[in-house]
Amino acid sequence: MTARMKTLAAAALGASALAFSAASAQAAIVCSGSICWHTTERYDYPPDARVVIHDDSWKPAPDAKITFRERSGRGYWREDKWVEW
Repeated sequence: MTARMKTLAAAALGASALAFSAASAQAAIVCSGSICWHTTERYDYPPDARVVIHDDSWKPAPDAKITFRERSGRGYWREDKWVEW
């Protein structure tokens, strides 16, 4: 195997590993109004949920009045109530 072939094989292997790790990372921050929560799954929320999905690295603006409420399961916050579907 030539040096060029080894380089191409290593690049392909690295790209495959990167694509696999990106596909398995599903964490996100979901917000409904000023209430946000962390999730490990990216759900297709119903349109009436009016949620915004951010990457897990998202940070609110320093002056934003955001409240984090953690909850497991498939659902979303609507005011002070957790709505499951």
